[in-house]
Amino acid sequence: MSTPLIDFQRTIASALMRPLTRQENLRHGADAAIALVKPNSRLSSMERLEIYARSYWSRLLDAFGEDFPGLRTVLGAETFERMRRQYLAECPSESFTLRDLGRRLPAWLGAHPEFGGTLGRQMAELEWAEIESFDAAALTPLTVENISALTPESTLRLQPHLQLVQATHAVDTLLLEVRAQIKAGRKPRRYSAARLATAQSEEPIYIAIHRPELMVYYKRLDREMYELLRALGAGAALGEAIEAAYTGNTLGENHERQHIQQSFALFAALGWFAHPAEKERQ
Repeated sequence: MSTPLIDFQRTIASALMRPLTRQENLRHGADAAIALVKPNSRLSSMERLEIYARSYWSRLLDAFGEDFPGLRTVLGAETFERMRRQYLAECPSESFTLRDLGRRLPAWLGAHPEFGGTLGRQMAELEWAEIESFDAAALTPLTVENISALTPESTLRLQPHLQLVQATHAVDTLLLEVRAQIKAGRKPRRYSAARLATAQSEEPIYIAIHRPELMVYYKRLDREMYELLRALGAGAALGEAIEAAYTGNTLGENHERQHIQQSFALFAALGWFAHPAEKERQ
């Protein structure tokens, strides 16, 4: 459906949402929107429209920067500035909320390795997982008794706020350092090459991001725990998930059985298994 008001709103919005020039001016192609804005005694039609365009992009860029302080610290301020402008130009906002700005960032960084390479992408994955975890529902957890009654054919529902990230760098440690500096009122500086080198791990790092209360926490997992949760989250039956997670391990039969029991006890204590029939609510 199209009405004069809707057409007016779409024309103005299209002009405002187009990336600005380096001089923070409107780009060519906004003539239709400019024609809809009346000049006044001090400002031309273009100047009046540019005020709104600059306000829109200023808020967009600020919100994006607030969501990814770890990535900013990895890239440095200048590179981060170029990255976020290019990203938002190629992946413009499509949501009513600024919260969703970075939804496509990890995948986008995978296609743009010039912005931090693997480390940059993994930091963005962790920061986006934190956003997802903070906003997701927390459902009634299963009890130990519920879990003990499961069979190999049973399926388990993970808490919506539980996110999993695999990394080759200690991005959780780096991000916690950044958060601590911000909390102390200090502006984080770009990490040195030497510091980033020490963050690289010889073995994969498995991180669970979860929100037990109103705070998001990180917890390191071993490979079997990570693969078990990943398989269960993908809908595998309990027996299938265990087989997928423990195939090829070097624990030995007795240690493997003990590890499975300890893993489920930990997951239950942390409330990571949710009641299957409960509807999600924010």
